[in-house]
Amino acid sequence: MADTADVTIPVEPQAAAALADARNREAVGRLVSRVLRPRSGPNPLAQAIADMKAEAGAAGLTDADIDAELSAYDAEHRDRRTGV
Repeated sequence: MADTADVTIPVEPQAAAALADARNREAVGRLVSRVLRPRSGPNPLAQAIADMKAEAGAAGLTDADIDAELSAYDAEHRDRRTGV
C-alpha cells in the first residue's frame, strides 16, 4: 500500500487473534480503505454499510463495535472456507 496509517480499535479476543495474522490485517485494511474511499456516484456496498451502521448506532453500538463484528465475521467465514 502507498500511504497507510495505523489505527487502533478495541476488539474481542477472537477478533484480535484473527487480526494477529498479517494477511488478515492487510485484507481488513484493504476492505476498510475501499469502503471509505471517496468515489464518484453512489456505491451500493458503501451505502448498505452506512445504513447498517446508522441502524446499529441507533441501537447503541459504536463504529468500533461494528468494525470488530465485521472483522470477526470475515475471519470466521475465511476459516470455514479454508478449513482452518
